[in-house]
Amino acid sequence: MSGIFGAYSVKNKTVLEEIYLGLYALQHRGQESAGIAWARGGHAASARGFGLLHNAIDQHKLSLEEANCAIGHVRYVPLESQQLHNVLPVCANYARGPIAIAHDGLITNVGELKSQLEARGAIFQSATNSEAILHMVAQKSHMEPVDAIVDALKRLEGSYAIAVLLEDALVAARDPYGFKPLVLGERDGTYYAASESCALDIVGAKLLRDVEPGEIVIIDRRGMKSLRVRHERPSRCMHCSFEYVYTARPDSIIDGRSVYEARKEMGRRLALKAPCANADLVAGMPDSGTIAAIGYAQAAGAPFEMAVVRNRYVGRTFIQPTQKVRELGVKIKLNPIAELFRDRRAVIVDDSIVRGTTAERIVTMIRSCGAGEVHLRIASPPVLHPCRYGIDTRKEETLAAVRMTLTELCRKVGADSLDYLTEEDLVAAIGLPEDRLCTACFSGKYLEKY
Repeated sequence: MSGIFGAYSVKNKTVLEEIYLGLYALQHRGQESAGIAWARGGHAASARGFGLLHNAIDQHKLSLEEANCAIGHVRYVPLESQQLHNVLPVCANYARGPIAIAHDGLITNVGELKSQLEARGAIFQSATNSEAILHMVAQKSHMEPVDAIVDALKRLEGSYAIAVLLEDALVAARDPYGFKPLVLGERDGTYYAASESCALDIVGAKLLRDVEPGEIVIIDRRGMKSLRVRHERPSRCMHCSFEYVYTARPDSIIDGRSVYEARKEMGRRLALKAPCANADLVAGMPDSGTIAAIGYAQAAGAPFEMAVVRNRYVGRTFIQPTQKVRELGVKIKLNPIAELFRDRRAVIVDDSIVRGTTAERIVTMIRSCGAGEVHLRIASPPVLHPCRYGIDTRKEETLAAVRMTLTELCRKVGADSLDYLTEEDLVAAIGLPEDRLCTACFSGKYLEKY
């Protein structure tokens, strides 16, 4: 899981500070590494590092640089990949000039592509999908850079939202199914491409539209133009439903749908499907469960309380790289307010249960506050299948709903009751047609090819 942000100023203004700010707005999409790339004197330059943005990149040193085009990236990095050469954007200088690539998603045929590229002399320096794309472009140096990018994208399978920095252009593209979100914005002659609209808000840009599935947008001194990649694939969309459940910030608008409104409607529908009679309070698991909890409380006619406090200096526990780190993260990340729970019947609303770490720990903590009853409500269906498109749920044996029945899981987390939103209600809450959503992690309905 990653966040990408790119900017190009047709008025030749420096955009590096805006890239830095945009990445702050996307920090929730990746907390293990951050990087920014730009062109300096005809060569690719970058700043990168591990941890949160302010630790990874020296803002003062960045302020000494100037560039009218730049891209940035924040990333969840698997433990085995935590080496500096795996921090994106990946950068290089080739026959046509500087190039840098930032990518969100998972290229499912990357192994095959790497083998083909190595057979033609490519030497890989990282374990990233993005480097394969870079080599595909570099090996087509007889073509114009944009044409080489188009040619490379035609060969990719899987999911991607991508930003490519060229010497004097920014290219943004989205896979033909639209798995990963990507939006366009503009302010005073500067154009932006971002994983979410909240990154546009922080730089004062107007949301123009989403990048369409299969679209390539080229931004240069002449402005913005669009190309369409021709793929021999079904003409349908597969927007990731988990973006609305967990990944995206609630103040973002993705494919025309407010994440806030979608989550609130998930909570409302959950209250109708899985009520808890005579609840004394409803509380959400901060932050991604909070808005669903508001919707639940309003529909149930029960008081909503901010009864679980989050330490905002701790990362998101689901996307931390090992189970041991996740368990420690829950302990220091969340703390219930004891007096709100004592001798009361509480409904706790969370966005999802993936591995079950957070649910078990928080129920235990609420019990220790003296709660009379703890009822757990999940504002999405059970996660039963690994994601093949870029969310870190790829090992089926780690999924709580696979390892246990509903009754067993309820007992394991220590709740008095446990219930989920149905897939039908999830789709209705998001408000997009079912055939435009990917629900594979819930339903197992993958694209046949992938």
